[in-house]
Amino acid sequence: MTSPLEQKKIKITGPSMVTANRTWDGIVIYRTADQGWSAELADAAIVRTSDEARALLTEAIADDVGAIGAYIAPVEIQDSGKIAPGNLREQIRSEGLTIELPVPA
Repeated sequence: MTSPLEQKKIKITGPSMVTANRTWDGIVIYRTADQGWSAELADAAIVRTSDEARALLTEAIADDVGAIGAYIAPVEIQDSGKIAPGNLREQIRSEGLTIELPVPA
């Protein structure tokens, strides 16, 4: 489902979005329908076809606003309409670390 930049064929099997990280602080960001970026998953533009995904990814890559590694990732749309990450990798990226790391002495 995810699509690295080098991949020419894009195949999605359900609702998806384009995500990346900001270069200056590493924050996870999502491509919005108004051709911007947001740190809120709720603002992400949702695509359902490979053509829509390809167009959104192409626009995101051409944007050059300090986002690195833009790619397509799955999302789940809950009954309430809330958007949630569609796999464990994206859940970890959106929620951050779930364990405390040792503090250097």
